[in-house]
Amino acid sequence: MTQGQNPLSAALWMLGAVFGFSALAVSGRQVSNGLDTFEIMTYRSAIGVITTVIIAYATRQVKDLEPKALHLHLGRNLFHFAGQNLWLLALTLIPLAQLFALEFIYPILVGLGAAIVFGERITPARAVSFLCGFIGILIVARPFGSAGLSIGLLAALACAVGFAGSALFTKKLTQTAHVTLLSILFYLSMMQLVMGIICAGFDGEIRWPQDQAWPWICAVCFAGLGAHFCLSKALSLAPASVVTPIDFMRLPLIAVIGMFFYNEQIDIYVFIGAFVIFSSNYINILYENRARHRLPR
Repeated sequence: MTQGQNPLSAALWMLGAVFGFSALAVSGRQVSNGLDTFEIMTYRSAIGVITTVIIAYATRQVKDLEPKALHLHLGRNLFHFAGQNLWLLALTLIPLAQLFALEFIYPILVGLGAAIVFGERITPARAVSFLCGFIGILIVARPFGSAGLSIGLLAALACAVGFAGSALFTKKLTQTAHVTLLSILFYLSMMQLVMGIICAGFDGEIRWPQDQAWPWICAVCFAGLGAHFCLSKALSLAPASVVTPIDFMRLPLIAVIGMFFYNEQIDIYVFIGAFVIFSSNYINILYENRARHRLPR
């Protein structure tokens, strides 16, 4: 729900989120050369804990860090930890544009999950949205082509499931436990720090980053935290129907980055499939907004 209508400010915050997510992809790929995904998550989470604690004290919101609905935080972070590690894995195996295109399916998965978990009704518009989204996935992934479904594509699809599960728990946290964004980010970092240490140390060795890797690790942390903050701020200033189209700018931006910095070819099918997925999401958002406005007040 938006607190006030300010589309221009929302657009500026959303541009911050677009650049944040793009910076996260670039820094994540750079740091993956010397560390595995669990080690990256460990160091990223450690910096996140320190950052959120400093913000809490600086803004006098220390009370937001008190334990509350920890079982929901744990569920959210198990899904997010799995999704983030799979995302980092896919980042090194498939083109950036293809990964970002497949990320757009997670709102569709959230809609399916909400119907299963919260008993929300699947309207005809939602059903069409789900079907179009699935068609878009097939266009992007092309599983029946000569290459088939690679490990990178499977990781990208699975990470969307993880992010969808995380979003459902976030909905539960904000609507029933009434926790703040700062609380979510703190327990995101704290719990995933523990998970990262356990998984990274499972083989008996946790590598210490080389000196040149630390700026990229910090970039992974701050780009991720900043992008999610900007996204949340944008959604508080304007409806999703205004914010969502700007998020689609991530795809051409990351495609250009991939082409210039990593010599990745721009695949027209990725753009066609992403447009189908995006359109299915956007049409569903517009339908839901109209249905909400028709409700008696």
